[in-house]
Amino acid sequence: MPLRDEDLHYAKRRAGMDQDRHGWHPMNDSNPPTLSNGAKAMAFIVVPIEFFPLNPPTSPFLHPGAMKTPYPDLRHYTTRDYGNRVGVTRVLRALDAAGLKATFAVNALVAERYPPLLRAIEDGGHEIAAHGWSTASLHHDGLSEDEERALVQKVRELLPQTTTWMSPARNQSYRTLDLIAEQGFKICLDWESYQRPFALTTAHGEVTGLPLMNELDDFKLLIDRRQHEDAWAEQIIEAANFHVADHDRYGAQAFGFTLTPHIVGQPFRIQTVKRVLQQLAETDGLQVEPAQDVASAFSEPDQSAAQ
Repeated sequence: MPLRDEDLHYAKRRAGMDQDRHGWHPMNDSNPPTLSNGAKAMAFIVVPIEFFPLNPPTSPFLHPGAMKTPYPDLRHYTTRDYGNRVGVTRVLRALDAAGLKATFAVNALVAERYPPLLRAIEDGGHEIAAHGWSTASLHHDGLSEDEERALVQKVRELLPQTTTWMSPARNQSYRTLDLIAEQGFKICLDWESYQRPFALTTAHGEVTGLPLMNELDDFKLLIDRRQHEDAWAEQIIEAANFHVADHDRYGAQAFGFTLTPHIVGQPFRIQTVKRVLQQLAETDGLQVEPAQDVASAFSEPDQSAAQ
């Protein structure tokens, strides 16, 4: 069937992005930033602390880490519970041994149920970020505005101090950014459109997006793609080395990756985690900090060097 003239005209077609949260800025069309802390690149580590119900809802979709087999899926449920009981303590010790601080993205339901775990994270000097309510409460456009606002407000009540947000499954509705900004969140880890912090426009002021790399996600690479632990480790180290080496061309850049306790906190993987963390700590030109400190470093560049 031949195309009709009306098939070639779309009233909403326009130049630029197909969303209004940020514009399109290629890397070679910006002023290379130089950071006052002297870093050529920055990395941030996100440790998801999640609550997985034994019988999760399937609408709008199952969380990627949710149960896999028919109810009651005790095999996967108890593995995830192991992460919040055992694996996370190994990750905390590995971070401490390397002298690094991370961002722990905590489901508010975990904050409500496991206060000793939050105290251990805080005692280690790590940042606590809000990770939505639970893995069974995804943000999506099928929710009404009131329903989604109530979710964000519940999270804010249990985690009143944090300014960093990461949605469960990193999934949003069209209004999620507006609603988290309304509740005072200033940093969002759901968007990875750039290789440094970037401004996201909301109805309540700007929110800073930080590039948490889905392509370095330990669940994706070790579980979904079944990569060997050594391959995963080398990819993280290569990302760090690449960002540092790219400084002369594009200025300071940043990236993040995840350490999921029930995955990398296993006894046969934790030595690889220790090796990665130690190598990152020893990488010249790289500074590893929690997400809030990465955002702050890029918001206050070294103006004298830039001039």
